[in-house]
Amino acid sequence: MHAIAITLLIIVSIALIIVVLLQSGKSAGLSGAISGGAEQLFGKQKARGMDLVLNRITIVLSVLFFLLTMAVAFFEV
Repeated sequence: MHAIAITLLIIVSIALIIVVLLQSGKSAGLSGAISGGAEQLFGKQKARGMDLVLNRITIVLSVLFFLLTMAVAFFEV
């Protein structure tokens, strides 16, 4: 059971890395990182199309990664 949990954790980790790398950059440069984060936080710029799909997949994979990590660490599945 422990081997299955570790294998799932590795698969989810690799999938999360790939999905994050597939996402397009929201803004360029250091100044864009400061202002771009605020615009995305307050909803001025909404994701559409493929960006929306990748965003949702990232959220699902990150929650799954967190839960699998907690299961492996605390319960030693």
